Amino acid sequence: MKKFSARKGQAVNVLFTMILFLVFVLCALFTVLIGGKVYENINRRTEENFSGCTALHYVANKVRQGDRMGLIDVTEVDGTPVLEIRQETEDETYITWIYSQDGWIRELFTFEDSGLGLSDGLPITECSGLDVEKDGSLVTITTEGEAGSRIMLSVRSGGDRQ
Repeated sequence: MKKFSARKGQAVNVLFTMILFLVFVLCALFTVLIGGKVYENINRRTEENFSGCTALHYVANKVRQGDRMGLIDVTEVDGTPVLEIRQETEDETYITWIYSQDGWIRELFTFEDSGLGLSDGLPITECSGLDVEKDGSLVTITTEGEAGSRIMLSVRSGGDRQ
């Protein structure tokens, strides 16, 4: 009878150990699954924030580079708002158009009367949309989408055209 009781005790110990090990494995599995979802969400938000901020900073730097008296304007080409930055040299006038098309921020740098259109611009970075407005010396740039942001720039140059 003692042998049967000893075997029963060993079986209970083995069963308890196996159940404890199973609980540990399940907890580890759920921790990994939850951690994976958290990482996925953080990564998605970081990418959205990066694309929105990168687009705004890119356009802001272009405006700062081209900040000359009367050379920055917002126009509409084929129904699309376009940030137009002019550069004048002795012989030629160059224009840079920055606009949004097909989910991309695009840039077109060309001679003033080259005949190129919006479809000829180079894609710079992905962005759901870009809205550009100018009110006096204040340029407002807004990116659209979930991670949409806005930046307001004051065109401050009052010097001669260079």
